[in-house]
Amino acid sequence: MPNFTDVTEFLLVGLTRRQDLQVLFFVVFLVVYMVTLLGNVGMIILISISPQLQSPMYFFLSHLSFVDVLFSSNVTPKMLENLLSETKTISYVGCLIQCYFFIALVHVEVYILAVMAFDRYMAICNPLLYGSKMSRTVCVCLISVPYVYGFSVSLICTLWTYGLYFCGNIEINHFYCADPPLIKIACGGVHIKEYTMIVIAGINFTYSLSVVLISYMLIVVAVLRMRSADGRKKAFSTCGSHLTAVSMFYGTLIFMYLRRPTEESVEQGKMVAVFYTTVIPMLNPMIYSLRNKDVKEAVSKAIAKTNLMK
Repeated sequence: MPNFTDVTEFLLVGLTRRQDLQVLFFVVFLVVYMVTLLGNVGMIILISISPQLQSPMYFFLSHLSFVDVLFSSNVTPKMLENLLSETKTISYVGCLIQCYFFIALVHVEVYILAVMAFDRYMAICNPLLYGSKMSRTVCVCLISVPYVYGFSVSLICTLWTYGLYFCGNIEINHFYCADPPLIKIACGGVHIKEYTMIVIAGINFTYSLSVVLISYMLIVVAVLRMRSADGRKKAFSTCGSHLTAVSMFYGTLIFMYLRRPTEESVEQGKMVAVFYTTVIPMLNPMIYSLRNKDVKEAVSKAIAKTNLMK
């Protein structure tokens, strides 16, 4: 029988064991985190105060920015603390809480991206009915489902993580508490956790990605039928930013969570996790603003209004 250990804390290996790189990583990721907060909070404020950004698309975008702030804040502060700390630990309860919010926010984000794809389908394929079909009440209902579902399914997944048993090895080969490295060091309750992780991730990624793909297939058909070249260009430009965000987020998550945890996959997943926990939340406001005429105009008006108030 395995000699199970009553775990009270874990050791987080972090991004690197090299002391000379840890200060450099601290500075880099502190800057990335601050840019993430400024960009996403700025986007939320801009959408709330700009009359031209009161359409459903920007309502959903503000929630995407909100989730990105939470997503990055769930991981980055502890990572920054451990980069400068001698004892790179996280309590058992803290680990479970980090797992819970991470899984919840991943599910919320993938379904918000799916809702945003559906919104683009309604705007481009049913423009005459868009205002009535995508009313404020409908938008609130659509955005509520990802939150309720994400935090509910995460509770179930975290209970399965709580069911893991450990036999002395408490060193997590990661910079936050993630399921694959936890499964790798566990010695009991592994099979059900590993199986449910892959199945739940597979079902949710497949379903949400199907909504995105079907929406964009119908959008492409509708755009190709447009007679106006300007109309086609405008339709594709509004979808380009969203497709970029979808490709980056889904690509990195599928790489990490739809594989069995091994030493190699955990090490590779740690590098990929840097991208979707810190880089993507920082890039999203840039992706949606640099290629968006309405956002650029709203920024210009906000700056002009600020200058007039001085």
